[in-house]
Amino acid sequence: MTYHPKSDFMHVMMERGFLADCTDYQGLDEALTKGVVPGYIGFDATAKSLHVGSLIQIMMLRWLQKTGHKPITLMGGGTTKVGDPSFRADERPLLTPAQIDDNIAGIKQVFAKYVSYDDSPTGALMLNNAEWLDTLNYLDFLRDIGRHFSVNRMLSFESVKSRLDREQSLSFLEFNYMILQAYDFLELNRRYGCLLQMGGSDQWGNIVNGIDLTRRVLDNEIFGLTSPLLTTSDGKKMGKSQDGAVWLNADMRAPYEFWQFWRNTTDADVGRFLKLYTELPLDECARLGALEGSEINQAKIVLANEVTALCHGAEAAAAAEATAREVFEKGGVGDDLPTLELTAADLGDGLSIVQVLVKSGLAKSGKDAKRLIAENGARIDDAPLTDAGLMLDAGALSSPIKLSAGKKRHALVKLAN
Repeated sequence: MTYHPKSDFMHVMMERGFLADCTDYQGLDEALTKGVVPGYIGFDATAKSLHVGSLIQIMMLRWLQKTGHKPITLMGGGTTKVGDPSFRADERPLLTPAQIDDNIAGIKQVFAKYVSYDDSPTGALMLNNAEWLDTLNYLDFLRDIGRHFSVNRMLSFESVKSRLDREQSLSFLEFNYMILQAYDFLELNRRYGCLLQMGGSDQWGNIVNGIDLTRRVLDNEIFGLTSPLLTTSDGKKMGKSQDGAVWLNADMRAPYEFWQFWRNTTDADVGRFLKLYTELPLDECARLGALEGSEINQAKIVLANEVTALCHGAEAAAAAEATAREVFEKGGVGDDLPTLELTAADLGDGLSIVQVLVKSGLAKSGKDAKRLIAENGARIDDAPLTDAGLMLDAGALSSPIKLSAGKKRHALVKLAN
């Protein structure tokens, strides 16, 4: 791509690696130079927190505001009732309205750390598409909106085609999802003057649909911009770790574990992640990313500190780094380690070390814990744990013990007060 942008926002998107595709580079760039552009990203409320797979989109909204524009965080209170089928092998489980509201309340906590919600021209808006989707009259919707959609064209979109090519069922409910998402863009343009929809590159078809629908119904020109679907250099999907999703809410993933996820970044990804997930100057990202050998570890600590400070605050980042130093460099027990508290009732006459490894989150199952011990990957208070039959009782926990799985994952186990 050789386009040279005039606007600060497009400049940042292209230089830092956020941009996969755009429906009209020049048109969007000119709109961004003329005045405040409201832009949105939709987030379906399928869990109580977003995970780091959504962080690239959240950073795009943050940069949109930092460069003088208006971010809109659209909660999918309506669309979550349907479920986005994009690039999925099966239908999403349907959630109740109460579950959806509960999830939205959890997700909202994250956004306030990245964008400012206020009454200024660039103040962020938090909206919920249930506002217009819940009250739709089906027949009116079919007649006024449905007639603008070609089923032939919808079947040609990669997200639908890939499912049908594998002969996997696609329900009529899910097939409607792309119409509802297109309608969101139309309503946001009509109600709030929204000119831009952003999303991952898997959303390209849905975004183009919304632009086309808005042009047909309102005769307004609007734009779409997508980010690359991010995988790590070893091909893994961004957002997952050995022990599950890396959630952004502190009550679902402790700040120390969040910090540790970034500290464990593969060497080859450090420079790219610094550009995407921090606000460090580009030359500093390049300098840190080019470090080699043991020096790259310092760059990983900078990455972990910067990302954690944005998500959980500077204090949490500093505490996580201090704990890591205590645990790794001095072999001590850090204050900030994930902690498993066991009651006397939990312990009974004794609890096997295998069960404790599972309860602490260091092993996924009893079989996993036994394999860890057999392969000399488990440690107890920094000494090799070799006996899979070891039983812990209240006496063994008279002071906290530290369990480790490999070199990088640790937990404290202590007796509950």
